[in-house]
Amino acid sequence: MANNTINKEEIDKFSRMSEEWWDPDGKFKPLHKFNPIRIEYIKNNVIKEFKIKKKTKPFSNLEILDIGCGGGLLTEPMHRLGGKLTGIDASGKNINIAKIHAKKKGLKINYICSSPENMKPKKKYDVILNMEVVEHVNDLDFFINTSSKLLKKNGIMFIATLNKTLKSYLFAIVGAEYILNWLPVGTHDWFKFVEPTKLQNICKKNNLKLSEIDGLNYNLFFDKWQKSKNTDVNYISIFKKI
Repeated sequence: MANNTINKEEIDKFSRMSEEWWDPDGKFKPLHKFNPIRIEYIKNNVIKEFKIKKKTKPFSNLEILDIGCGGGLLTEPMHRLGGKLTGIDASGKNINIAKIHAKKKGLKINYICSSPENMKPKKKYDVILNMEVVEHVNDLDFFINTSSKLLKKNGIMFIATLNKTLKSYLFAIVGAEYILNWLPVGTHDWFKFVEPTKLQNICKKNNLKLSEIDGLNYNLFFDKWQKSKNTDVNYISIFKKI
């Protein structure tokens, strides 16, 4: 087992693109399109899991950790829903972009340049977001292990990633990177994609019980992402700490 989860090549790759995080037509355009379904999915399931009744600021009093937060594309909407947000990323450039953007918007978000194993929090978190990050880490087992330690008992962890199938290779790499140019070539490494069963087994070893798993598929006709039962390419799972 590795001593850290940081994959330097992956960090360097995203650091080089860091200036474009908040450009909806830049290199992170696909993530901007992807964000609404992620926000909706997290919001609905957090409300359901914690039996929240309030409609405005439903995440009030929830401690939320966004791991691999990048420039804060997901961290900021979570804060606007009322959550007490901590965003961590191993890229100092990403964290600087996130801090500058949050300050411009008057948002109080705790951004830290760190990986989960280097976190020394005084408290544990109600919700942890591992969104589109597990396919970029150095040691998945160690990453899940250290992430799980940061989660409160009965807290929930969202993990969104790419399935390791022929279809995901054709869609996420050949299609998205080489044909449609949605992503820079080399954004993803198919060999680091994760089958849902493998992810579930690793999580199970770390006291994380699967609550739900859904596919996230792009609808070309409506030009937006939608929840689906098909997990062949993108999928999102919810785990509860037991």
